[in-house]
Amino acid sequence: MISKFPVLVAQITDTHLFANPTQGKMYGVPTETSFLKVLEKLGQLQPQPDVLLLTGDISQDETPESYQRLASLLSALNIPTYWIAGNHDCLPIMEQVLNSAPISSQKSFEIGGWYFLLLNTNVPGCLYGQVSPESLKWLESQLKIIGNKPVLIALHHPLVKINSEWMDRILLHEPEPLLNIINRYPQVKIVLSGHVHQEFDTEINGIRYLTTPSTCIQFEPKNPEFVLDKKSPGLRLLSLYPDGNYTTKIERSDYIYEFDITASGY
Repeated sequence: MISKFPVLVAQITDTHLFANPTQGKMYGVPTETSFLKVLEKLGQLQPQPDVLLLTGDISQDETPESYQRLASLLSALNIPTYWIAGNHDCLPIMEQVLNSAPISSQKSFEIGGWYFLLLNTNVPGCLYGQVSPESLKWLESQLKIIGNKPVLIALHHPLVKINSEWMDRILLHEPEPLLNIINRYPQVKIVLSGHVHQEFDTEINGIRYLTTPSTCIQFEPKNPEFVLDKKSPGLRLLSLYPDGNYTTKIERSDYIYEFDITASGY
C-alpha cells in the first residue's frame, strides 16, 4: 500500500519490440534502442514512479521473445507494472509471459486512493479497436463497486478523434456505449490511451482524454495523411492526489533518429 502523495504514474506505450533487437526496426528506427533511451529517462526521474502503465503495442512481431525482452528490460527498475494489449499484440502470449513480478496481469487495482481500470480493445488482425459487451458490463460493475473514489481508465485505442483523418479511422470503433458509461460516473477523471504515437489532450464533460508519444517512431499531429514526425520518443507522467486532483506532463528522451523517408503508411 502506498501512503505517500501524490502517487506518481508513468505511462509507456507503443514500444513495438521484436524478438531480435538487432534486426527489429520500425520505419528504419531500431525500436529497442529508442525504448532503452526512454527507460534511461525514466530511471533518472526523482522520485521514481510508483506505478508503470504499458498501454499496448508492446510487440511488433507478436513473439514470446519480444515480451520476454520487455520483461527483462523492466526488471531492473522494479516498478509495479500493469499492461493492456494493442492491435499489434498477441493477448494469449502476453498473458503467458507478462505475469511475474514486478509485472502484473491485473486489470483492476487501487493505489493511493485512485482506482485503475484497464480495458482490452484488441481485435485480432485489425488496426482499429473494440470493447466487447462483456468488458462494458465488467467496467460498469467495477464503477458501481468503487463508489466516489477517483478513477483512471486505460485502453490502447482512443475513444475520441484526435483531428488526424487517417488515424481517426482506426481508433476505437463504436465508442458510444463506452462513452455513455463513462459519462454516467463522475468519479472517472482520466481516460488514458496509446496507439496514435503522439501527444493529445482534450477535456470533455470534465473528463481528460490523453494520449502519449510512442517510445519509438512518432506520427505528425493534425495531419490528414500518414506523415512521420521528428519529435523524440517519450513517456507521460501523472501525479495523482487522493482527492481526485492531478497533474500530468510529457517527458521526452534525447534520442535523435533518422527514419525511413519512403514510409507511406501504417
